[in-house]
Amino acid sequence: MKHATRRALTASLFGLALAATAPAVALAGDAAPQQITEAEVLAAADAWGRGLVSISVAYNGKRENLPRAKAVASAFIDRAYGYNLGPVLFKPTLTTKPHVFRLTKEGALSYFVDDDPEYNDDGFALKEPWRRVVFKPVGIQINGAVASTMGTVELYVKGQDDKPAVVVDKTWVFKKDDKGVVRIIVHHSSLQFNGY
Repeated sequence: MKHATRRALTASLFGLALAATAPAVALAGDAAPQQITEAEVLAAADAWGRGLVSISVAYNGKRENLPRAKAVASAFIDRAYGYNLGPVLFKPTLTTKPHVFRLTKEGALSYFVDDDPEYNDDGFALKEPWRRVVFKPVGIQINGAVASTMGTVELYVKGQDDKPAVVVDKTWVFKKDDKGVVRIIVHHSSLQFNGY
């Protein structure tokens, strides 16, 4: 092998080795998600509450309004949850085996509007005339584009603004996607424990 060829081959291999160990460089248009803020977490929790109320209002206690409520619920889930990012770890408040945990949009939609006989749900958003939802976090932890929070969610029904009809314990994990949209990727909800 001639010296010039050997030098060119060595230079090529050296260049490949450097490329393999160099840190990845973002290409133009490959925007990494920005850090999520506490204000964005609280806004997303508030938007979740307004979304639940919007389903209840669309239903208005009438079974003939189910198609409209289902359309509102589907749009709400698309806005609030990160099913476009992968499975959402969703454990709603009132579920039973074998569908305690929901990883798909179909499972979430059934929980909110009782539209899928496979799940045997009551349609949580349809159960009461929900009119206000208040999230009271006990803490928020931020890790880059991901934030975790837990606390209580107070649900108020129409005509009863002084006392919540239901209080549930809620844990959410939010992720800001590459378009800057904050989405729920983990949702765990349970009724408060009152002792044995």
